[in-house]
Amino acid sequence: MSDLTCFKAYDIRGEIGVNIDEDIAYRIGRAVAQHLSAKSIVIAYDARATSPAFSKAVAQGVMDSGANTLDIGLAGTEEMYWAVTEFGACAGIEVTASHNPINYNGMKIVKSGSRPLDDEEDFQVIKALANSQAWKSSSSNGSVKNIAVKARSLYVDKVLSFADVSQLKPLKIVINSGNGASGPTLDVIIDKLMMLDAPIEFIRVHHTPNSTFPNGIPNPLLPQNHAVTADVVLRESADIGVAFDGDFDRCFFFDEKGTFVPGEYVVGLLGAIFLEKEPGSKIVHDPRVIWNTQDIVADNGGASIQSKTGHAFIKQTMRAEEAIYGGEMSAHHYFRDFAYCDSGMIPWLLMAEFISKSGRSLGDLVEDRFKSFPSSGEINFRVGDAATAIKKVVDTYLHLSQSLDDTDGFSLSFDDWRFNLRKSNTEPLVRLNIESKGNAEGLSAKVATIAKILGGSKV
Repeated sequence: MSDLTCFKAYDIRGEIGVNIDEDIAYRIGRAVAQHLSAKSIVIAYDARATSPAFSKAVAQGVMDSGANTLDIGLAGTEEMYWAVTEFGACAGIEVTASHNPINYNGMKIVKSGSRPLDDEEDFQVIKALANSQAWKSSSSNGSVKNIAVKARSLYVDKVLSFADVSQLKPLKIVINSGNGASGPTLDVIIDKLMMLDAPIEFIRVHHTPNSTFPNGIPNPLLPQNHAVTADVVLRESADIGVAFDGDFDRCFFFDEKGTFVPGEYVVGLLGAIFLEKEPGSKIVHDPRVIWNTQDIVADNGGASIQSKTGHAFIKQTMRAEEAIYGGEMSAHHYFRDFAYCDSGMIPWLLMAEFISKSGRSLGDLVEDRFKSFPSSGEINFRVGDAATAIKKVVDTYLHLSQSLDDTDGFSLSFDDWRFNLRKSNTEPLVRLNIESKGNAEGLSAKVATIAKILGGSKV
């Protein structure tokens, strides 16, 4: 396996034994350390069966370069992010494949200050170095320091600082960890909340990490995975439901009726929460579905700023604009005071505080937004030639549109509806999002028309 094909658009993902293994993990760890001239690197891993061994291989590569490993063990990606900043490390590596199939693994990497790698200056250089294995000799090997307990304690304190625990009212919250990495971290957060006399009852679902994923790979975005959380919300008469993916850098919400709340509406709510805390702040959003967020931000006296989709782009825009919060409809939420990184834990804490202070249910908070700005959700189409398929749609609608935005794919806006069409970075797929102003009934017809022009098959 000399030619590395596990380097994707933003992160590293590969099929175990096909294009990723322990040797490649070693090479990537060593390449990261060498490229960044690192003195220390935080390393963590998710609940997959191969992740502990891959993590050890990464650590060995780091140490053979002469750098020290700060080991935080089984932990979420956001715990790695915060440890890099908290401990002043030169980089961080999380061994994870998040919601990919069980036979996959990968890595997420940041550099000092928890900043994302630049594609040309960092990511491609690390790839080339891992490929060539042109290692520099080191006068001495690095060491391993286990900082797991301290790192988690500091991380928990940080995420809890985003919400005013004294404002919390009695709530019942269902949390589905999907047998991923979030269970042990949640236990510490919940214990701390109980110490602070938070009047919240938690119902844990699929809580224990299990590398066999007996209840399926944790990907709460998929409609077929909604019922497992929604049913418990209804059975327990809970106020909200929260579900995590494998490395819990994303969280997904269900209201008191068990209804899944799409990410674009969560972005709007979190924007309102931050504008209440810091009036006049800037809110960053991705370009796929924008009208609901823009409307809420304007109504609350903030400034909405559009960024290209993807964590590196969102973080870059937030830093440049000093935005307090950024969100993507894919359920990634980014926070200025969390080193501009994404977190799956901070959103549900903020939502619990917001519900408590407003006295309104989550369903009540989003009901009017659903009606005012209905959305199709992201629909994927498998096509032969993505660029040609997209061009057909754009050519069909361009003369009818009021504006064309090519920030990320192509977004065309009309009087009362808008669509974004973009191709996948990793698969032969075209992704379609349609939103409208108060016309939910017309969405399905517009989806059908564009689907016919695209050709291919709906995935």
